[in-house]
Amino acid sequence: MSAPALPRTRIKICGLTREADVDAAVEAGADAVGFVLYPKSPRAVTAQRAAELASRLPPFITPVLLFVNEDATKVIASLTQVKGSIAQFHGDETPQQCEEAAGGGRFRYMRAARIPLGDAGAGFDLVKYASDYSHAQAILLDAHVEGYGGGGKAFDWSLLPPAVDAHLVLSGGLTPANVGDGIRILRTRCKTLSVDVSSGVEIDGPGNKGLKDAGKIRQFVAAVRAADASFSS
Repeated sequence: MSAPALPRTRIKICGLTREADVDAAVEAGADAVGFVLYPKSPRAVTAQRAAELASRLPPFITPVLLFVNEDATKVIASLTQVKGSIAQFHGDETPQQCEEAAGGGRFRYMRAARIPLGDAGAGFDLVKYASDYSHAQAILLDAHVEGYGGGGKAFDWSLLPPAVDAHLVLSGGLTPANVGDGIRILRTRCKTLSVDVSSGVEIDGPGNKGLKDAGKIRQFVAAVRAADASFSS
């Protein structure tokens, strides 16, 4: 008897700032879109702007709001303003602070884990981290670089534990060229796997952070679907 099929990999396109990019993500088949509400980010938008962009979304596509060490009151106000949104905590938030900022269970949230680059990644206890943040809907895996966010860097995926009792979201340095490898390495190590891309689908050149390339978004989604198909072939 053949093994049961694995759930498909879900896709989030993050760091959106323009209507055209929201539309491109939707048309390509993304499951979620991300808006950065961290003022120091070059991709930052206000909660009001995020609400305007999210209003373009059809049903069943989730807006995700990224916060870094933000005041709980502001987080709750933003999540309330952007209908149907969930939070992504990307700073130094403790489990208790995440719960408070999520309104004590009123809103869902993801917690970012910052994985060290190189061989140091083997020392990150992802099993314990997932247990500490067990109320999070998923643990997002990003590279630990200076500042907050992966900086377009990919950590060594092969160093992660063989079994993590959590839904994982792979992020950090993903592109249409490497996302398939990430899926093949991690897909069987967790409950479900999703992927999250930002800089890997942006327009080439300096000064284009936050400006997405519709063609790259389509290529990214196609690469994810091809990797999923490899598990059923």
